[in-house]
Order: sequence, then structure tokens, then C-alpha cells
Amino acid sequence: MTNLADRPTRAASELDADELRAGAAALDALVREIEPRLVAVVGVTAFRTAFDRPRATLGLQGETVGGRPVWVLPNPSGLNAHHQLPDLARLYAEAREYAESL
Repeated sequence: MTNLADRPTRAASELDADELRAGAAALDALVREIEPRLVAVVGVTAFRTAFDRPRATLGLQGETVGGRPVWVLPNPSGLNAHHQLPDLARLYAEAREYAESL
């Protein structure tokens, strides 16, 4: 577990594109080193910006990070009202099941 940015914020919108892209490059290097089964990224908007994938949606991505598959999940923050707890539980369970199948 890691962060794309090494500073706290109240909202993802407080992070600029350069900061997110620098974090993406660092994550790519870390993933190549430790080779996890799956890279799970929380927050589709930050993922789109950080990895320059403006059309990314939730779920398994067609591209990899550090050569490993990527699953994008909704941010569980209370500031994100798009997904309620049952939906979050289902989406996170799907990512876990996929990771366990690898």
C-alpha cells in the first residue's frame, strides 16, 4: 500500500497533474521491483491524470503498471458520494477475487 503523493490533502483535487504523474512514475518503479499480483488504485480521477489514461473506468484496465495488471477502485472517502457501502464492498471484492485468481 502506498500513495501517489507524499502529502496529506483534504481532497484529490488539491493534487496537481505533475505531482500525480511523478507519483505514477515512482509507483511503476516500485511495482517492477516487488512484483505484486495486482496493482489496485483507489480513485479513478487521480488514476486518469497520473497515468495519462483519460478514458479509464473502474475495474480491470487494459494497460499495466510496472508490468502488472491494474484494477481501479472508487475512493471510499466520505467525500465521494458516488458509491455507497454495499457497492464499495462488491467492487473491492471483485478486485480481490481477481487478484486471488492470478
